Amino acid sequence: MVALRLIPCLDVANGRVVKGVNFVHLRDAGDPVELACRYSDEGADELVFLDIKATFENRKTLVDLVSRTAKTVKIPFTVGGGVNSIESINELLRAGADKVSLNSSAVKNPDIISLSANEFGNQCIVVAIDARRKMDEPHKWEVYVKGGRENTKLDVMDWARLVEDLGAGEILLTSMDGDGTQNGYDLELTSLVSQAVNIPVIASGGAGCLEDIFEAFTKGKASAALLASLLHDQKLTIREIKSYLIERELLIRPNY
Repeated sequence: MVALRLIPCLDVANGRVVKGVNFVHLRDAGDPVELACRYSDEGADELVFLDIKATFENRKTLVDLVSRTAKTVKIPFTVGGGVNSIESINELLRAGADKVSLNSSAVKNPDIISLSANEFGNQCIVVAIDARRKMDEPHKWEVYVKGGRENTKLDVMDWARLVEDLGAGEILLTSMDGDGTQNGYDLELTSLVSQAVNIPVIASGGAGCLEDIFEAFTKGKASAALLASLLHDQKLTIREIKSYLIERELLIRPNY
């Protein structure tokens, strides 16, 4: 079996790590290089670095910041935000990223998934899915893009299956309803997507306590749990989370 992963997420805007609730009301959470180094040293399994305003502001991800951040960490590192071409993926990988996350660009042009997977390998390509529960059909979710600003009307389950077929190596699944609330992951959403595809699914949006993270793995069937405000606010540490999950007999890489 493959070990379950804990992945801190660094959402960056204007060169600073930020965190909001339901994708709005952003607040400053620190320096991205300092936080990346801290989480790496604490024993995080991977990191995700997202330039959350890049697509909305129609510009590329901050390559210099990616390069500086990558040099401080010893663990795999995913980068996303404004990635819309093979050239931009190559640039980020050359800057030090291990994987690249596609979101809005993949919806606009699904061929970029297969083209980039063929060029760089499936393991390099993560497709991020920002999902919001439908008001009139509470057991269905729609895909949002442009930092959660635009509803594509795409069904999340259909889109998840398609991105796997196109060659994505992993799905970063964010519940927009749970984002930043610390009220727990959307376990129904996470479980349905995890069981619909054969590639790893990263649960994101809503971690608030140790039990939430445990349930993302056990009830949500996720391969990894993304963590942001919980860590940024120093409510829990990576070490505390890993110790708890190991005590609960989950397959977790121990702290070093």
